[in-house]
Amino acid sequence: MGTLITVSQFLLALSILIILHELGHFLAARFFGIKVEKFYLFFDAWGVKLFKFRKGDTEYGIGWLPLGGYVKIAGMVDESLDSEQLKTEPQSWEFRSKPAWQRLIVMIGGVTVNLLLGVLIFWMMIWTQGEKYVPTSAVNEAGGIYAGPLGRKIGFQTGDKIIAFNGKASENFLEEFANPDFIMGGKHEVSINRNGKDTTLSLPANLEEILAEKSELPIISPRFNFKIATVVDGTPASKAGLAKEDIIIAIDSQKVAGFLDFKELIQQKKNKTIVLTVLKDKATETSNVTLKVEPDGTIGFKPQLFGFEDKQKSIQYGFFESAAMGTRKAFSFLAANAMGFGKILSGDVDPRKSLAGPVGMAQMYGSTWDWVNFWGLTAMISLGLAFLNILPIPALDGGHVMFLLWEMITRKPVSEKALYVGQVIGMVILGSLMIFIFWVDIARALGF
Repeated sequence: MGTLITVSQFLLALSILIILHELGHFLAARFFGIKVEKFYLFFDAWGVKLFKFRKGDTEYGIGWLPLGGYVKIAGMVDESLDSEQLKTEPQSWEFRSKPAWQRLIVMIGGVTVNLLLGVLIFWMMIWTQGEKYVPTSAVNEAGGIYAGPLGRKIGFQTGDKIIAFNGKASENFLEEFANPDFIMGGKHEVSINRNGKDTTLSLPANLEEILAEKSELPIISPRFNFKIATVVDGTPASKAGLAKEDIIIAIDSQKVAGFLDFKELIQQKKNKTIVLTVLKDKATETSNVTLKVEPDGTIGFKPQLFGFEDKQKSIQYGFFESAAMGTRKAFSFLAANAMGFGKILSGDVDPRKSLAGPVGMAQMYGSTWDWVNFWGLTAMISLGLAFLNILPIPALDGGHVMFLLWEMITRKPVSEKALYVGQVIGMVILGSLMIFIFWVDIARALGF
């Protein structure tokens, strides 16, 4: 069921993004009186279609290959490589018959929609959800952060008290740490107090590479206490007699300091029999419970987190204030994409560790349906597609834009042969890149 939910979320997000991207091209083309022959969600490779219907001059349908979608615009060299229509005299309703500025608007229509969608989603999320966080000061007063495996890999330790990022005092350490300007920047210094002594951590230069690694635990987080909220029938927890309100104190005599500490320890005990030290509801003394951990590293209960109830901050933003914040967040994310791409090209970042394809993106959605997480990830993917599509690579929107700008500057159209050859080269580049990304995805999923 978890896999089905993950795949369903990803396909829904992908469908939304593809349809809206192609709709941007479609509406711009129709506005200028250009005929659109096909509008497809997913590719109908080798002519295989799951569904189709015709309305007016356009065939609408769904292909079988969920790697994108397309609109086939009359009189244009596109991914179909259909050059037969170019052998006839240009018609008034064809792409090639329109002024360069109109063709340019048609080509940036998809990217524009992706950009606006990313801004809109961030805007609506900020307006409706506001901002909820545990202040850094409250986390420090409670004993400092939890550092997961990746957090320890980059230099943090559980119990560290965070003071500042690159010299900027931290009110909300999770927001500061996730800031693309910090992650993608050239300086990654975190001022902390460790064991009563102030010090500065210099995080690795390839921070974004490490953060892209798969982990079931957060990198850093507040240390939430927990108790059992519900027990799932038929699970090891149920069979061992665990119940609502029970508090787990230790695993095999190893003290549990919070829920994430518990989760990390229990993940190390898969398929093993363990002894839990438990404080039963309203009991004054602990008791021991023996059970066997499931193969997925769970025992069958849902936790209730507590410890910061009266210290958590909640901020609501107005409609227009949220719009400004959403726009800044979207463009900050685009800037981070550009910086990351630059680092890949310069060799500072290993693409095998920083790129994510369909498998990697699907895994980000997770195995539970969380609408806040869904729309947040969809906004980021939309902005990522906007950045990717505007790159000046033939076969991408950016490649067509590049040729059109050349035509506008030189006042001479690029020959149809050059457009055709460029499209072929671009498709080879994109095909090779797609194969590489799939290989990265599969290798990462298998733990290579």
